[in-house]
Amino acid sequence: MTDYERPLSFGVSLDPAAETWPRTLRLARTAEQRGLDHLAVQDHPYQPGHLDAWTLIAHLSAFTDRISFVTDVADLQLRQPVMLAKAAASLSVLTGGRVRLGVGGGGIPDAIASMGGPARRGPDMVAFAEESLGLLRTALDGDAVRLHSPYHSIGGYQAGPVPPRPVELWLGAQKRRMLTLAGQRADGWISPLNIYVPPGEVPARQRIIDEAAVAAGRDPRTLRRVYNVIGAIGGHGGAPGLVGDVPRWVDTLTGWTVELGFDTFVFWPVADSERQLARFADEVVPAVRESVAKIRGGR
Repeated sequence: MTDYERPLSFGVSLDPAAETWPRTLRLARTAEQRGLDHLAVQDHPYQPGHLDAWTLIAHLSAFTDRISFVTDVADLQLRQPVMLAKAAASLSVLTGGRVRLGVGGGGIPDAIASMGGPARRGPDMVAFAEESLGLLRTALDGDAVRLHSPYHSIGGYQAGPVPPRPVELWLGAQKRRMLTLAGQRADGWISPLNIYVPPGEVPARQRIIDEAAVAAGRDPRTLRRVYNVIGAIGGHGGAPGLVGDVPRWVDTLTGWTVELGFDTFVFWPVADSERQLARFADEVVPAVRESVAKIRGGR
């Protein structure tokens, strides 16, 4: 069992499709009204039907007051890290600190290349991501940024504004090198969807992160662990991912907390998203909180 005993948080993934953005706005408002913690937006700008993630987040932030926004995850190969830090810091100032920055090294090289990106792969992509994390951290702290390397040439930018609260950097990772980087340098790990990294494969990945954190002199319990969960609550035969009634969802998310070590769940509803979101927020989330608290309190 692995339970880092971090506070739980819950969010919903918002579809960035341009043709359905009014529904996305309704979902964002509903998620805030029903007490969820995060609104997550995927970043695939090479999809012609997708809105730009940052533009969508900025628009939605004007219609919400409390809930935080997460890029799930921003593509570092298409978003220069110092400029990405500027955007995140700016939005944090404008929203009172409601920004969490999920980033990834760029998992679809050919699509990245179609937009003029460098399409790095393998160790080259990992080295680039590591350097980018350092630049993001420096810029978000409001310090001067200077670096000349094969990946970046930054001649002394004085970063700012400084966000009203630290912008956490969560790293999307699936394979060993990126998982190691998450343990060494990030504030948290974002796991891909549960259909891509199924629960049975999670413990091995958590161990890689923990070992890397310890080797870097960090406490593994300080890292957030985020699971993107696709599925359906109730009768939706043939839906991918986690499908079942409310008790099954509660038991499963409780187990994924106290046995797999996740503390944050981002729900990706596969059908009837508005009704699914309401059930998740009203029935699943409070029951999971209660169940986890009971287990932790009984230890």
